[in-house]
Amino acid sequence: MSTHRERVVIIGGDAAGMSAASQLRRLRPEVEVIAFERGTYTSYALCGLPYLVAGLVAEPSQLVARTPEAHRRNGIDVRLHSEVIGIDLALQQVTVVDHEVRREYRESFDRLVIATGARPRSLLVPGRDAEGIFTIHSLDEALRLTRWLESQRPRSAVVVGGGYVGLEIAEAFITRGLQTTLLEAAPHVMALLDSDMAELVERELREAGVRLVLEAPVEGFETRQGRVTGVVTPVGTFEAEVVALGVGVEPNSELARDAGIVLGDRNAIHVDEHCRTSAPGVWAAGDCADAYHRLLGRSIYFPLGTTANKQGRVCGLDLAGREARFPGIVGTAITRFGETEIARTGLTEREAQSAGFQVVTAQVRSTTRSGYFPGATWMTVKIVAEESTGRLLGAQIVGGSGAGKRIDTVATALTAGLTLDEFIYLDLAYAPPFSPVWDPVVVAARKLAREV
Repeated sequence: MSTHRERVVIIGGDAAGMSAASQLRRLRPEVEVIAFERGTYTSYALCGLPYLVAGLVAEPSQLVARTPEAHRRNGIDVRLHSEVIGIDLALQQVTVVDHEVRREYRESFDRLVIATGARPRSLLVPGRDAEGIFTIHSLDEALRLTRWLESQRPRSAVVVGGGYVGLEIAEAFITRGLQTTLLEAAPHVMALLDSDMAELVERELREAGVRLVLEAPVEGFETRQGRVTGVVTPVGTFEAEVVALGVGVEPNSELARDAGIVLGDRNAIHVDEHCRTSAPGVWAAGDCADAYHRLLGRSIYFPLGTTANKQGRVCGLDLAGREARFPGIVGTAITRFGETEIARTGLTEREAQSAGFQVVTAQVRSTTRSGYFPGATWMTVKIVAEESTGRLLGAQIVGGSGAGKRIDTVATALTAGLTLDEFIYLDLAYAPPFSPVWDPVVVAARKLAREV
């Protein structure tokens, strides 16, 4: 008489999916774990792709944290080039297309983890399918762009979109010596910053030689013999031998939606604090799922690699019976352009006002080290607080080397629910090579406290 072996199926082989798989296998090795990945790689650093394009990362293998072979040695049945195209919750089966042998089949599961990630937003304009137009949302895509740059030797590049990815790819193109134009449809780059802080980023872009064009939505692409030659906007057409699109992402949630699973903000899969969906026995994690925002008091779509890894870990622990919970996010993110670091946490002034908060703000310009110490560079900090209570709501930082990671201090304070007065007297480390005696984030808090 055979004993049924529990089977967990995971859809998606990157950060969230394989974090869940690894935790589950470690704690309950008797469980059969099958992971379907439609691409070529597992567990790679999506956030490192722009630096591969720039040539700062020499080999793609450096971005792979754990290969499919390594996962298989740990007892996880990883199936590459295998795309799940349907979920039947009643029969507890998924429908899979094996692209290597062009075969469709069904696989049963006892429990299911959806970690399908996100995809670049579509840009449905004439000429979009021309050669030389790239998105960079997988290792395969980044490698295709890198090979194009090396084989075609373009001289002019256009980046569409001024968010995190857009800035990072613009830096990559500048590093490679390309004449680079950045087109942004909105009045400012970096929509996750307030406009006064975004203007600081725009100044740095222009000083680095980027041709920055704002309020320039793309209307189409000019082509010649099937290859891109220009990008058409209402304010002009811009020459381009290569184009990178960075216009944001949207969750791959259609499988869940078609299975009757509840979606949330921006059509992301809605999950609870255990990363469980509305369907019994089904979890979701990563860029396909939403996350609880501790300041807003509701779930939002804010896809980040850090959140994906944490939610994946919670899925794995919860599947193993550990009753783990993900307490939520405060909206912390960081990037850089050249030597300029850009960071945010909590709510911007605009976001806080939209959420119904009455806010006060303060902005200070200081230095990353004591002003007299060699290597000190500029940094600007903006802090947002609730007017009636003095409760911290958020911060933004733009500055030179050493500025950006200070955002973690504010993120910790937001998580702890500190007021401005409590934040001002935190026992932060000081020595001239690292900070002025009053750290710039604290100086901003002091200035703001006078307004509360």
